[in-house]
Amino acid sequence: MQQSFDSISDRQTIKTQDSAHTSLLKNLLSGVFFEPLLSDFRIIFERDPAARNWLEVVFCYPGFHALCLHRLAHWLHRRGVGFIPRLISHIGRFLTGIEIHPGAEIGKGVFIDHGMGVVIGETAIVGDYTLIYQGVTLGGTGKESGKRHPTVGKNVVIGAGAKVLGNIQIGDRVRIGAGSIVLRQVPSDRTVVGVPGRIISRNDASLSPLEHGKLPDLEATVISSLLSRIEQLEQQLQTLRVKSQESKVKSQN
Repeated sequence: MQQSFDSISDRQTIKTQDSAHTSLLKNLLSGVFFEPLLSDFRIIFERDPAARNWLEVVFCYPGFHALCLHRLAHWLHRRGVGFIPRLISHIGRFLTGIEIHPGAEIGKGVFIDHGMGVVIGETAIVGDYTLIYQGVTLGGTGKESGKRHPTVGKNVVIGAGAKVLGNIQIGDRVRIGAGSIVLRQVPSDRTVVGVPGRIISRNDASLSPLEHGKLPDLEATVISSLLSRIEQLEQQLQTLRVKSQESKVKSQN
């Protein structure tokens, strides 16, 4: 009798394990894991004119490879698996030059273009359809605990070499110019350039996300206005000199 109970218990345990394995496989192949990768794959053809066929994207795009590895590492990280997610992240960094902590939350349709030198911290959140160029850092500003990395909204463009640091909120459809350092909150539909980053205008909906050359250049505008002012002062000084000489001539006569 006891043996029959043991056998029934063993069968239930086996069924529970099988159902757990089946659930794990379904989660991996379901929209939770597979659908974001499909969006990551499709967005490349929309935003990169160099993407000509699916073979190039699958085998030659490090940004896509890094996202594939990260989504697996993040899935394991959220289930409390130790060491393995960090190992996957480290392997991804070695293979692609892109470092994404397993704890970072990456939305669907994210495109990391080229990607060498991109760093995304543990508590960073990246919204759907964000475009990230090489050398971008989504990092912290110190050793504080808790949420210490930026939250980036949807459809954001972060230019090459830009640094977004600290627990700050970047709104939707924000454009961050190349080389900018952003340390403060940015509302939606704004353009940010400079060091430190300054909001200079609302976004022009007619511009393509790739047209960095048409972003306003705040430093060039300031320098141009200073040069114009110097020219005006020089002209005024020259006029005063001429008048002074004329007055001297008249006094002598």
